[in-house]
Amino acid sequence: MANEGKCAVVTGGAGFIGSHLVDELIQRGYDVRVIDNLAAGKKEQVNPKAEFHQVDIRDKEALSPIMKGADYVFHLAALPRVQFSIDNPEEADAVNIGGTLNVLLAAKDAGVKRFVYSASGSAYGEQQEVPFREEMHARPISPYGLHKYVGEHYARVFSVVYGLPAVSLRYFNVYGSRLDPTGPYALVIAKFLQQRKDGQVLTVTGDGEQTRDFTHVRDVVRANILAAESGNVGAGEVINVGAGRNMTVNRIAELVGGEVEYVPARLEPRHARADRSRAKELLGWEPEVLIEKGVLELLREWGLDCICDDKKCVCAFADD
Repeated sequence: MANEGKCAVVTGGAGFIGSHLVDELIQRGYDVRVIDNLAAGKKEQVNPKAEFHQVDIRDKEALSPIMKGADYVFHLAALPRVQFSIDNPEEADAVNIGGTLNVLLAAKDAGVKRFVYSASGSAYGEQQEVPFREEMHARPISPYGLHKYVGEHYARVFSVVYGLPAVSLRYFNVYGSRLDPTGPYALVIAKFLQQRKDGQVLTVTGDGEQTRDFTHVRDVVRANILAAESGNVGAGEVINVGAGRNMTVNRIAELVGGEVEYVPARLEPRHARADRSRAKELLGWEPEVLIEKGVLELLREWGLDCICDDKKCVCAFADD
């Protein structure tokens, strides 16, 4: 294989996005080392061909030996919960900022060729216009959004000061297989699927007209690998990884199917959509999975028999 002998370290490799990335790296011939404390990740999601280390990224001393000889480090480990960061700002800071610093230091000392940081579109916060462009002034409205924004700057500084080639990818509402409806990535799609499966009404916050840029995990994985291998990045660039198409929560409810109940709004930006021009220019990346196709895949994976048109899916459980 073309990548035989190359080594990649994936922090958070037992989690939703991380486990998909590990699978693809192994498929491409990489030797992969996974770092995860299993606070949110699941051991059964770790590819058996990967070398697994149950380590917390706050444990700086434990990280260094795992990084030795690595070509690339993909840093996905985090406490990715907005509400948790509001309720527990110190612990969230220790993981999302302090832990990121530890991973950067270990990667620097190991002399890795590229550090790929999983940033977040939450750094944008509430903006006056969409789509969100990387040069916009960041206005995070939660500690979590702030933490991920600080991580971008740390990656850039390590690139400039220490010569660690780094790039940050701002994710937008990632969804797909292995998305945990009860876990830290409890995206509205997963919540709706669980409610539909349990025969409950779909709970929509606010009026449901808020929009999000839903991006399939396969597209996100591909962006990560392009960011690691591209000769066009490495100086701390920040790049949006979003489908570039925003969709209302009401529309997602239509696709999943079922009765809807509206509940009080929560603290969140009203609209979000990525400008993906920079990703195309620097990485040659464009999304490939349409949201309608991605949701249909999930409906079938969850054991639903669905008939879909261009407006909605009508589903019944296969074993009903």
